[in-house]
Amino acid sequence: MEAVKGQRRGAEYWYDMLDTQEGRGGCVQVGKRNRDGTMFNSDRNTEVSALAPHGCRRRRLKVEYDDTGGAAVKTEPWEPPHWKDQLACIRTMRSRRDAPVDQMGAEKCFDTKAPVRRFQVLVSLMLSSQTRDQVTAAAMQKLRAHGCTAGNILATDDHTLGTLIYPVGFWRNKVKYLKKTSAILQEQFGGDIPSDVEGLVRLPGVGPKMAHLAMDIAWNQVSGIGVDTHVHRISNRLGWVRKPTKTPEDTRRALEEWLPRDLWSQINWLLVGFGQQMCLPVGPLCSMCLNQHSCPSAHKSSPAKKPHRPTPPSRIKTEPENEAAAEHQGAEKDPGYRPASLPQQIKEEDET
Repeated sequence: MEAVKGQRRGAEYWYDMLDTQEGRGGCVQVGKRNRDGTMFNSDRNTEVSALAPHGCRRRRLKVEYDDTGGAAVKTEPWEPPHWKDQLACIRTMRSRRDAPVDQMGAEKCFDTKAPVRRFQVLVSLMLSSQTRDQVTAAAMQKLRAHGCTAGNILATDDHTLGTLIYPVGFWRNKVKYLKKTSAILQEQFGGDIPSDVEGLVRLPGVGPKMAHLAMDIAWNQVSGIGVDTHVHRISNRLGWVRKPTKTPEDTRRALEEWLPRDLWSQINWLLVGFGQQMCLPVGPLCSMCLNQHSCPSAHKSSPAKKPHRPTPPSRIKTEPENEAAAEHQGAEKDPGYRPASLPQQIKEEDET
């Protein structure tokens, strides 16, 4: 009987230790005692052995059994619903090939027989960022007449080069990027361009979108999807990304996770033209779109623009220092704004 009392007193001693040493070595305060000599904490759903010298907790674990017999469970990769039907409708709407990108895109702005055609492809892509295709085509026409080679661009002063490419978006920054990129290409590649994405994105003013398009157009190699503001916008509207993306680069990674690789090359051309004619940034023509019944964003986009109001003279638009960063912002900017300072030749033409 004394031995039993001694054991009970010993158990009570450990109970007291548990009550007074909360927080030490994982001990917890417990309130109730089970019949088998353990203490039960109803709040934390844990059991503590009465004779455990350190008051260690034993958690109740939920055990789930796999009835697949050890076989690997195959999960289907995610893909957006109705994307095949939506893509077929976009092909139908793009069948006329009469969008600006069809006539004046980057693949139309270089001399196909010129030995430096790959350099001209890269230049046209650099000029096309935040610029309408019509403006890019006009600038490339003037550059090709002047001599669109790395050597000629290096030999051309900044004032003349700016006059040739004006009014492309961020033309002052692009003059600097063209000069720096031409110097690198002339010195390291003999006037040609790198044959991989890593080498292309290291060039000043060249972002991922330009690099992937250059690989496709100049080298005939599909390295990734070229995502501009049109592809970025339409992919989010159609629900072609698992969750909304904030930048074109995020959209590119999301699309490449599920879109078959044999479609990577044509998806840019299809969606850019579709965005120029139908799925406009503001006021999309949802009522005329063949995807209006399957598009989750149909009739929910921004309304048409209000009548334009002249900008007060005191407001002056400024340009970001980094053109490659501006490419990923995904914002629609008007490339035709009048900069604060123009080349002298352009000033004289305006005065007359």
